[in-house]
Amino acid sequence: MHAYESWWEEKRSAYLYQIMAECEKNPVHKKLFLSLQEAAEKQATLWEKTLTDTKTTVPLVFTPDKRTHLVTWLIQWLGAKNIYFILSAMKIRGMSVFTHFRLEHRHINFNAASNLRAAVFGVNDGLVSNMSLILGFAGAHADYHSIIIAGVAGLLAGACSMGAGEYISMRSQREVFERQIEMEKEELALYPEEEIAELSLIYQARNIPKEEADKLARLLINNPETALNTLVREELNLNPNELGSPWGATMFSFLAFGIGAAIPLLPFLLHTQAHHLTTSITLTAVALFTIGAILSLFTNRPPLLLGLRMLCIGTLAGALTYGIGHALGVILS
Repeated sequence: MHAYESWWEEKRSAYLYQIMAECEKNPVHKKLFLSLQEAAEKQATLWEKTLTDTKTTVPLVFTPDKRTHLVTWLIQWLGAKNIYFILSAMKIRGMSVFTHFRLEHRHINFNAASNLRAAVFGVNDGLVSNMSLILGFAGAHADYHSIIIAGVAGLLAGACSMGAGEYISMRSQREVFERQIEMEKEELALYPEEEIAELSLIYQARNIPKEEADKLARLLINNPETALNTLVREELNLNPNELGSPWGATMFSFLAFGIGAAIPLLPFLLHTQAHHLTTSITLTAVALFTIGAILSLFTNRPPLLLGLRMLCIGTLAGALTYGIGHALGVILS
């Protein structure tokens, strides 16, 4: 069935390339997608011959599945450029034409930037969720010890949930990437000339003359040390050396959430203030504003604006849970 799956994926690629070409306004990209459609049809024909030779009983009629229909609708609505990451995950080649101007930077700093961003959001999640939990118990007039138990439980449960979710997400993502790379390796071994042609088309879409693009593609593919690496980077928009570590992401998320959730809990644990709740709210507010300002590094927006926005969001969440807790406390008392 491996040959049938490969045939079906090539037919799906050809189908989506046609949709992308119809929706593409850039004439260079339009030409690329039409050429890639033709290349995908040729690949499908080769797989069809393999299936015929093995006398398969599977009917070779391509019918788009629900996912393909959904992606078709997204291409028509949003454009291929805006969903290139979805198309790349489906092994649709040529998506690097939308991102080549920043690929080198992303390949070098992908893990560091992703981990830093995940840490910032993890701390923020811990802050908002545990402060809201503590305020909910406070609004219900829970005693001091109940608030501490709730805060510690919220910290541990949230950190474990974040870590587990991040592990599953990263593990699944890595498995998808590894499968794509393995399929690319098989195709390179079986059809090197077709891979050279596809790579040349991508370079031509970047305004490299056809003759130079052909020479460059052949030079790269004929070098065993760079062939697979080049195809994975250019066709799948992946860096094979940076697929992400599930365990690293798990620990990052666990610790980030735990640090954030510990901030509103600290005044209750240290017993250094009479007004624990006031101190907790103040610490959380300062931390939320700081995180918002740090996020401006990723968005190039004014740090004061993002800091205030994050503070307002946290305040709204805290006020809402305090109000619900107060109402439940009145009803249950």
